[in-house]
Amino acid sequence: MLNVALVGFGYWGPNIARNINNNPNLNLHTICDMIDENLGKAHKIYASSTNYEKDFNKVLEDKTIDIVAIATQTSSHYYLIKQALLAFKNVYVEKPFTATLQEAQELEELAKKQNKIIHIDHIMIFHPAIKKIKEIISSGEIGEVLFINSTRKSLGQFRKDVSSMWDLAVHDLSIIDYLMDGESPISIKASGEKFYNPKESITFVNLKYENFSVHLESNWLSPIKERNITIVGSKKMLVYEDLKLENKLTVYDKNVEVVSGENITDENYLVKTNEFGTYSPYIKPEDALYNSIEHFRTSIVEQKQSLSNPSQAIRIHKILEIADNNMNM
Repeated sequence: MLNVALVGFGYWGPNIARNINNNPNLNLHTICDMIDENLGKAHKIYASSTNYEKDFNKVLEDKTIDIVAIATQTSSHYYLIKQALLAFKNVYVEKPFTATLQEAQELEELAKKQNKIIHIDHIMIFHPAIKKIKEIISSGEIGEVLFINSTRKSLGQFRKDVSSMWDLAVHDLSIIDYLMDGESPISIKASGEKFYNPKESITFVNLKYENFSVHLESNWLSPIKERNITIVGSKKMLVYEDLKLENKLTVYDKNVEVVSGENITDENYLVKTNEFGTYSPYIKPEDALYNSIEHFRTSIVEQKQSLSNPSQAIRIHKILEIADNNMNM
């Protein structure tokens, strides 16, 4: 049984607390928050089954605590993670990992030095549908991946501290990093508009990899809400629609076949499209956040790196930073 101290019981903290509490191999030892109102809300749920603390240093000093789970504003991540590692605690932290690339790289090295695990909650890679997509791609069923298009849009929620890209595209980039085994792009272009916000409220990112391309739309200014991913393969295609109540994942037995010619510049180069049908694979109902926390626990027990480790977060951060610097250039 591993003891967990949750730091932050604001927006997302209650969800983390619930899933920690539901895990038979974890003990929600302490909930730490500087705001009395948040601790009051926690106490109404967990009563005397856990401890409540306003002083983070008390969490660090408690040698019975194995894990510090951080659900606070990004600006506080670096300090909290560093102090937890120096106190020899394993760390679970909400995305994004840190505010800067330098902070992320420093914490990665510190975790290695302290022999502790950092798990960044890139929650979508623990979603059962994304795991199914990974299985389908790895099996070769859809052939070589040619193109990925991902759309995340809705009306709001506007954030002044980050752009829609930093808020939303991090999910898509973590998914792509997971599906394509950590491959990095060779070209990054981005454009956006600052409608109603000091940071971009609409962004478009185009990524060129060695053998495939990616287009990401992150949008806070849409009349409809979408969370869709389309993956085009050389043999088949698939579409994941996260907001559908059922049959979220559809595999399309559709492709393009070369009829004649070998080079696309040849005069006799001809193609035809094939359409053979569709199916929706069975996806076992699972909670992505529970999966994420359980994966982290298993990583600690087995002393192996998490799938969503600092190296993955750094790869994602580098892409977002380059896209930010290249915005509208």
